[in-house]
Amino acid sequence: MSQFTHFISVGKERLRCGYTTGTCAAAAARGAAELLLRGTYLPAVRIDTPAGIPVDAELEAFSAGPGWASCAVRKDGGDDPDITDGALIFARAEVIPGPDVVIDGGAGVGRVTRPGLDQPPGAAAINSTPRRMIAEQVRAALDQAGAAHGLRITISVPEGERLAKRTFNPRLGIEGGISILGTSGIVRPMSEAAIIDSVRLELNMVHAAGGRDVLVTPGNYGASFSHERLGLSLKQCAQCSNYIGEAIDYAAGLGFQSFLLVGHLGKLCKVASGIMNTHSHVADGRRESLTAHAALAGAAGDTLNAIFHAATTDAVVDLLDQAGLREAVMRSLAVALGEALEHRAGGMAVGGVFFTNQHGLLGMTPGAAALMERHRIPPVEWAGEKG
Repeated sequence: MSQFTHFISVGKERLRCGYTTGTCAAAAARGAAELLLRGTYLPAVRIDTPAGIPVDAELEAFSAGPGWASCAVRKDGGDDPDITDGALIFARAEVIPGPDVVIDGGAGVGRVTRPGLDQPPGAAAINSTPRRMIAEQVRAALDQAGAAHGLRITISVPEGERLAKRTFNPRLGIEGGISILGTSGIVRPMSEAAIIDSVRLELNMVHAAGGRDVLVTPGNYGASFSHERLGLSLKQCAQCSNYIGEAIDYAAGLGFQSFLLVGHLGKLCKVASGIMNTHSHVADGRRESLTAHAALAGAAGDTLNAIFHAATTDAVVDLLDQAGLREAVMRSLAVALGEALEHRAGGMAVGGVFFTNQHGLLGMTPGAAALMERHRIPPVEWAGEKG
């Protein structure tokens, strides 16, 4: 298998990207469709990924019979520590009446059992972007062949059930295999040392430009929320990925006067429990943290059980709304978050703000509002940007 040769710089390292299970599934689907419709054994398929980076995915493991054909793409995770690296992602194409392209999961692809995820209960755990990519590739093959019928595409992963045991799928309510994922089609490698170097570089740049009050977000969602929903300037903003503790330590060492953290509830409820590296491979305390604070707020046993088994933090907020406990729980969580941040920050002023995309602003630590004012966009500038 030839390697995907797109590289990115992460800190001081040059790392090779890979491509997602969604890209593999789309390429395999195109290869199976071409074999079924035209009898053509393609050596590879070019996929134009949503990231704008083309991928030439090699095809292998061809087979065919009356009314069906199948082939596979071997997952290339690049330099990312990805448990699906090297796994075969199969697509089987079958002729069906009518013009539709029907997509489903077979062996080794999980099935959703709870609400709140990308797909509804009962559906195969093939997320929206991969489904669109698969459909586009299959539709192109049908159009080029002039076919009047449709195709059923079944994605399977022979090793999927075994691999899924090393993921959070069982806890999320996805049973029987892995998920077919990817919003960009590309896997961007995550070297821990390189990412921490990048975090430090961003903080160095803010400090070198004269900033003494830094706004820190784990990623683009936090930055966008800070700017678009909170009206904060990003001129003194740095991103820390999952390395919140490392960012606080380094900012304090540089001599920043204040550190304002704005992030999704799913990450910051971990921080409230003292988890300062929020990567899911390191620790996950979301359900424990949210259940504990709901208990402190007086939630009944059935509510606590539902929170503990909820698939997403947005689903937890919905449950708290039903119980009339959102405000009390978010207030309790904010206090704990403030204490955890202050303990790590030493004498540096620190605060936290948390949100979800569905529910918006949910809470902030005591003193965070004052720190927000240090990053507030001037009214005239803000009005101009909004217009």
